[in-house]
Amino acid sequence: MDLRKLKKLIDLVEESGIAELELTEDGEKVRISRNFTANAAPQQYSNYAPPPQHYTASAPAAPAAASAAAADAPVVEEGHAVNSPMVGTFYRSASPDSKPFVEVGDTVAVGDTLCIIEAMKLLNEIESDKAGVVKKILLDNGLAVEYGEPLFIIA
Repeated sequence: MDLRKLKKLIDLVEESGIAELELTEDGEKVRISRNFTANAAPQQYSNYAPPPQHYTASAPAAPAAASAAAADAPVVEEGHAVNSPMVGTFYRSASPDSKPFVEVGDTVAVGDTLCIIEAMKLLNEIESDKAGVVKKILLDNGLAVEYGEPLFIIA
């Protein structure tokens, strides 16, 4: 495959925000994927809300083997995780001046609005798919969220 064409595909993946692209052409197969991390700098898609007030500082560097093992080990939360159905920006309330849809300790029913995810200038209400008590809110207002990323823990 032509190197210029490959470079254009890589640029396209970076600009579009998609996680993975696979292309087969003339018997050659190319797969380009991006690795997203939870500590990546947030992207703002609009001026909907002010940027987050704080960022998590990373711990001092550990030996490579130990840090790789720690990065691969998922944090296990007890309860039901409500995951993001799309890529976008996470907002806890309908507007910057209004109160959040839910707080830790609130009781929610199936279908209750938990948050909004803005994707391509559209505001998408994310509803609870399980009844229970909000145990944990995993993101700060205004942070970028990836497809399948946990947003809330409901017990």
